[in-house]
Amino acid sequence: MSEIVKVAVDAMGGDNAPVEIIKGAVDAVNLRDNILVYLVGTQEVLDTELAKYSYPKDRITTVASTEVIETAEPPVMAIRRKKDSSIVVGLNLVKDGTCDAFVSAGSSGAILVGGTFIVGRIKGVERAPLAPVIPTAKGVSLLIDCGANVDARPDHLVQFAKMGSIYMENVIGVKNPRVAILNIGAEEDKGNALVKETFPLLKACPDINFTGSIEARDIAEGAADVIVCEAFAGNVALKMYEGVGKVLLSELKNGLMSSFRGKLGGLLIKPVLKKSMKKYVASEYGGAPLLGLKGLVVKTHGSATHKEVTTSIIQCVSFKEEKINEKIRDRITIKE
Repeated sequence: MSEIVKVAVDAMGGDNAPVEIIKGAVDAVNLRDNILVYLVGTQEVLDTELAKYSYPKDRITTVASTEVIETAEPPVMAIRRKKDSSIVVGLNLVKDGTCDAFVSAGSSGAILVGGTFIVGRIKGVERAPLAPVIPTAKGVSLLIDCGANVDARPDHLVQFAKMGSIYMENVIGVKNPRVAILNIGAEEDKGNALVKETFPLLKACPDINFTGSIEARDIAEGAADVIVCEAFAGNVALKMYEGVGKVLLSELKNGLMSSFRGKLGGLLIKPVLKKSMKKYVASEYGGAPLLGLKGLVVKTHGSATHKEVTTSIIQCVSFKEEKINEKIRDRITIKE
């Protein structure tokens, strides 16, 4: 039997908490016998929801908390004041070594702040980037950073490229992943000051397979495996990517349902279409890891359903088995 991976799960965070979060946790332990979940939340709520399911009772432990950090709360203030919130309690379970990872669909800002200040960064890592996996025509790519560091420096982006390469190679299984920097053109002299300063540093970095610039329109084609950017550009790209995909799927559905001929055609192509569209469903990829911390912190979509929660918990197993933190520690140059 493989090593048990202990995952703290914020049962109170997200639009669909606690129902979908707890169902996702139950599904995870029913699917994998090497996962132990620590569900964090209001005790009465946890007990009520868990009573609905059948699962190995020794693999879900409840951890009581009395507060919840809301999305609109200022992150730093919330982390400082709500010491007994489900996010802070869950992060402390990782900090003290009780758990290997923390998964939450709650406040992004609180998770990013708490991850950095409670769990802490690996020595040598200057900034911890948020790195979601996104679907492309050739499989998936890693977008790093998409929300944690809006004022990143060139040396931060170089570290993002190294950490992203480690994650893609060891967790996703992409050998010698292609690294590109998000830009407004393919030419080396294009871009803002940050991109222009970072480009030669990435080009000279021996630890990555740098292929140059990538324009946003080429992301969906799978032109790079690791897409490096600062968080403002990354978040805009990610939200646009998700929004366009949602609209296209909606328009396709509306078009097929608008006439008898469309409905008939829809029935004929449904099996193929369902298979093709499956790769563009968020629940297939789980959450976005906050890389470079001493323990794993995973942020799932605020609207995550139980399937995405389950996938997010299971992805923590690969992270630990592949010793991602140890590899990041070895790859990042320690500054004395």
